[in-house]
Amino acid sequence: MKQHCSFCVAIAVAGIFLFGACNKADEIIVTDSSPVITFDAEDHVYQVKVGRELLLEPVVTNNENAAYRWLLDGVTVGREATYRFSSDESGEYYLTFEVTNPASTASEEVRIDVLDELPPHITLAVPEDGLSLLVGTARTFRPVVANSDDSSFRWTVDGSTVADTKEYTFLSESIGEFAVEFRAANEDGQECIRFTIKVLDAGDMPFSWEWEKDLFIATVGRTVVLEPVSVTNVFDPVYSWYMGEVLLQQDTDPAYSFTPDAAGIYILTVELDSQYAAMSKKITVEVFDNEDENLRAVTAGSSADAVKVWEFLPAPGQFVNEYKRADGSYIEITTPEQACAYALDEMNNRRYVSLGAFGGYIVVGFDHSVVNDGGYNIQILGNAFDGSSEPGIVWVMQDENGDGLPNDTWYELKGSEYDSPEMIYNYAVTYYRPSAPGMDVAWTDNLGNEGTVDYLKAYHPQNYYYPGWVQSGSYTLRGTRLQDKTYDRSGNGSYWVNGNFDWGYADNYGSDRLADDGNAEAGVSRNHFRIGDAVDRNGNPVHLKYIDFVKVQTAVQAKAGWLGENSTEVTGFRDYNMLKATP
Repeated sequence: MKQHCSFCVAIAVAGIFLFGACNKADEIIVTDSSPVITFDAEDHVYQVKVGRELLLEPVVTNNENAAYRWLLDGVTVGREATYRFSSDESGEYYLTFEVTNPASTASEEVRIDVLDELPPHITLAVPEDGLSLLVGTARTFRPVVANSDDSSFRWTVDGSTVADTKEYTFLSESIGEFAVEFRAANEDGQECIRFTIKVLDAGDMPFSWEWEKDLFIATVGRTVVLEPVSVTNVFDPVYSWYMGEVLLQQDTDPAYSFTPDAAGIYILTVELDSQYAAMSKKITVEVFDNEDENLRAVTAGSSADAVKVWEFLPAPGQFVNEYKRADGSYIEITTPEQACAYALDEMNNRRYVSLGAFGGYIVVGFDHSVVNDGGYNIQILGNAFDGSSEPGIVWVMQDENGDGLPNDTWYELKGSEYDSPEMIYNYAVTYYRPSAPGMDVAWTDNLGNEGTVDYLKAYHPQNYYYPGWVQSGSYTLRGTRLQDKTYDRSGNGSYWVNGNFDWGYADNYGSDRLADDGNAEAGVSRNHFRIGDAVDRNGNPVHLKYIDFVKVQTAVQAKAGWLGENSTEVTGFRDYNMLKATP
């Protein structure tokens, strides 16, 4: 996630001007000899109780023959490498640490929140309706606890204490329902989370399969992959696909690739059989053969820019719920319709729309069809610069059924990493609503991993990073995941790099920018895409004469220290064919 600032910084060192980019929290490009200051609070915000002492021990590199100075509200209060802060009054205090060596001077500001109380707050990824575990299966819980330094912990199962540590592994060899509680407490208060664990044998485990839709749209000669988006607690399944009485496929793989050779409506049935579960479902595939008739030609009144946002659902992130009008006042967004209107207005004014962490997405449409002429056809605006790429996967859709809605088949545009063994297809992340303001957002994925989208109070202090128009306590985003290229170049957390990808991704410093500049000031950057790179779910090329809708989705799940989560940002979608045609 790029930390956007309201101004650019330029400093002169030995006659050379060094420019700070207008994002990444005023990250300044420094010479090797300049001091580099790193605080252990990644967002540069500390909390301490009234009357308590806070020891600040920043790490300084290039500090040979250096002089130090601490300033509190502009007044010098110390000249050592460390500083002990305390206050008898609550409030916000701004402390600047300044380091001067023979080459230059560097400074960093931190904010210290002095509070009357610092009770613990718990972040734990647990579904609202509890968990179901197979008997004999262990589950380790790793809650994140704010203000945990002076806290005690207690785990209880059915009222009996089972652990006094922050982490706890639950394991039961007996079938039953267990009431679990985790409590964190200190002198200022306590917080607890309660949930239920049902321990079941394999035959009683709740099994289900989830489908994105019941009606699929296809075009004659194109392959549409029919498969559930998730299958839960099904052991050794076999999937049988039928059309009428004819068996089309029987496999342990739930996906069936259907390639119709004639227009019409096809009814298929898929049956799941396993040791303990049996389910069936009817799937309708409506097939069209009118690609030429549905093309909407460019007219004199056509806009090169996308004219409608059909969907906007970001993953949690530091810009989520931080929505402002041009005059700086905040907008409260509580419905999907309001979210789409906001995103369109931002892009119309060439302001960025953040898609949050992995899976966050936006769907746009044009007032005409964008034609595949064999070259670059789509231009997507972002704000990447060299060393700051937050890639988004690009998907395209043709209005195959001609109803003007993005309810047809999505095709991924193949990028440079598509065939990499590190790519993860059908990746899914579930995000959980925080229990209180100012907390991290917990997530789990379909590979058994868990983590958080960190709350960065210093830069984005809105109460929640969880979208305000999502009413449920959790939501799941699915897509293709790239292996991130994020790393700490400094080795001390002060200089993070989000590495570049060769081509084929939005908000990425790649060759498809068609520009030679480094975009060091993080202005609008432009990536270009070919409709001819479209592939189906099996990775096979798909020839589309044109497309009508575009989707971009954050493709990585990564954090860059004090910069926060990686998230794709878009500032516009354009028909590049129209731009090429303009003299």
